[in-house]
Amino acid sequence: MPYSPGKRSPQRRWSARRRAAVATAVAALLLGAAAPPPTPLGIGDRLFPALGNPGFDVTDYDIAFDYRANDQPLDAVTTVVARATADLDRFNLDFTRGSITSVVVNGLPAQFTPVGEDVAITPAHRVPSGGTFTVTVRHTSDPRGDGDGGWVRTTDGLVMANQADAAHHIFPSSDHPSDKATFTFRVTAPKDLTVVANGMRLGRNTKGENTTWTYRTLHPMATELAQVSIGRSAVPERSGPHGLRVRDVVPADERSALEKWTEKTPDQIAWMEGKVGPYPFETYGVLIADASTGFELETQTLSLFERGLFSTTALPAWYVEAVMVHELAHQWFGDSVSPRTWSDLWLNEAHATWYEALYAQEKAGKKMDDRMRAAYGLSDQWRADGGPPAAPKGPVPGKKVSIFRPVVYDGSALVLYALRQRIGASAFERLEREWVAAHRDATATTADFVALASRVSGRDQSAFLHAWLYGQRTPPMPGHPDWKAAAKPA
Repeated sequence: MPYSPGKRSPQRRWSARRRAAVATAVAALLLGAAAPPPTPLGIGDRLFPALGNPGFDVTDYDIAFDYRANDQPLDAVTTVVARATADLDRFNLDFTRGSITSVVVNGLPAQFTPVGEDVAITPAHRVPSGGTFTVTVRHTSDPRGDGDGGWVRTTDGLVMANQADAAHHIFPSSDHPSDKATFTFRVTAPKDLTVVANGMRLGRNTKGENTTWTYRTLHPMATELAQVSIGRSAVPERSGPHGLRVRDVVPADERSALEKWTEKTPDQIAWMEGKVGPYPFETYGVLIADASTGFELETQTLSLFERGLFSTTALPAWYVEAVMVHELAHQWFGDSVSPRTWSDLWLNEAHATWYEALYAQEKAGKKMDDRMRAAYGLSDQWRADGGPPAAPKGPVPGKKVSIFRPVVYDGSALVLYALRQRIGASAFERLEREWVAAHRDATATTADFVALASRVSGRDQSAFLHAWLYGQRTPPMPGHPDWKAAAKPA
């Protein structure tokens, strides 16, 4: 049929209908492609690939807890402020061991779906790349966990132990040390209890039978270093170097007995400052908890210790003091300068172990050379069991803290000893000071340390340190050709 002007052809009408149908189908396909089923996400850390979240950087947490008893879930509200690094139609937060009642993004209700140890959040409107957004999650936080980190129940309350993969057992977060942020804690508890958290106390308000305590960090902090203590505690205060506020948290009925230990902290801070420079935070203190954890922990500005460390008669005083210095040294190495990945953990523990051993040498005559020689003898065994210092083996299934093997402690301090043997004490001491100054309040990598060691020493240390950090066998120790690493027993 010839086409007549002024009339729409049947073919044209059919094409219009077809185009409309195709457009609808394509839109449905595109919508489906843009919104796949929620899945757990992570930033791909070699040891903990599901930790952290792509698409944004957290700048601030504001966390409110309502505590009643340590065998009951806490009601909580976590507010996260972040900057988007991509357009976000959906994003994840790390969170488990709690139920979520609502999520609000930029003031509007958002959809949320728990998936694995994440919660997938779909905001009402896309968050544009480069934009700042706020997420408020109402949830519970359950202290009745399996013992694999998070809340630790004490005889009279709770403390936190979030290393290495457990802050998200307590609050929604981007639970990876590369994503540091400032924190505010607002904790409501019965008024006969004392609450202390990271940073400085901003307020204490009693209303009826409860008191709300507010704390704020002045420096960014990794989630694994968060700390909240709730219990029947005394909080003795004293001055440290340069007027630094030192506040400890101890069981109230043992304040006098523990004073002989806590009073040592200002001098220990001064000792560390003499080695590496100014203390990096606004306050410090030790938190002595009546709990059995099997470890001590460098939570930022308030290091966690078991009460048993100070009450046992099986350990000499010099050893206890050296352990206190270990956690104190972490405030510089691990807290202020945090590892970019968990494979960089050796940077934390090597340095803390180094200053623990150096303190024992200077204060108690326990020679560093003797300790390092013993470590050298065991180093090949440690590498076989746990991997080399900068490429540690992953955690044993179900035991996330199993990455903390001997190779990341004395086995990694041995790397520092070898480096000092190679470049000399003066250059090594300069390296230590420049390291904490250059990366204060930030994160750093093994490659960063190698580069700085090369610059400070005036000589490329890449090949030397690569063998020490990544080799399956322990290299020869400079200056000690007689040191031998023992073969691994059958």
